[in-house]
Amino acid sequence: MSIRFDAADAHWRVAPLPGFSAAQKDWLTRGGSLTAHLRTLGAVAVRVTREAVALPWADEYAALGLAPRAPAWVREVVLSVDGVPFVAAHSVAPLAASVGVWQATRRLRTRPLAELLYSDSSVARSSLVSRRLTARHPLYRLAAYEIGGAPPHALVARRSVFERHGAPLMVTECMLPALWAQLGSAACDSSAPAPHATHPRSREHGRPLEHTASRAHPTHPAVRARDEASR
Repeated sequence: MSIRFDAADAHWRVAPLPGFSAAQKDWLTRGGSLTAHLRTLGAVAVRVTREAVALPWADEYAALGLAPRAPAWVREVVLSVDGVPFVAAHSVAPLAASVGVWQATRRLRTRPLAELLYSDSSVARSSLVSRRLTARHPLYRLAAYEIGGAPPHALVARRSVFERHGAPLMVTECMLPALWAQLGSAACDSSAPAPHATHPRSREHGRPLEHTASRAHPTHPAVRARDEASR
């Protein structure tokens, strides 16, 4: 299904930056529901941090086809896995669409937005685009609040525009350091060699030597006769 909205601009790009890790490139370009992908890591909970009529960010107006300083409906949430914040997400829709085509977004409460986006065949999605966020970007500041201790110099995020009956809804998702730590830990666990069992003496074809000795061939008759004569 074609879509007339595009989430890309000079900073948000379809191809992830070369400096991103393999895990980052993977998660920044994964299609489908991010919530569903997070559920493969543990129990996911949604915490709403803001729902309000507000102004879109400076890098959102063009992608949504809005005039500068046009009000919009904004929803911000944190997605946690097993109680640990993994993603800070920000969605924005034109104000008229939020009481029309996208009015269901106002009634989500703590349900994930994915329940609306991936259960409706009339919803189309733009390409995913990504970028590195620094402290100058408002989403960085929202995400940094959820990070325990000092936040890193930069975070990575992705965004795309969903279109339903001609009305756009932009979703931006910032991945937090805890997600990358979890993925790195899982990768280390899966690549670690399995511990070897300790056996008495060495093995031959997977069996202890005591076992193979019990099946040894009998001594040749000539050798046995010679041994008896020498006793």
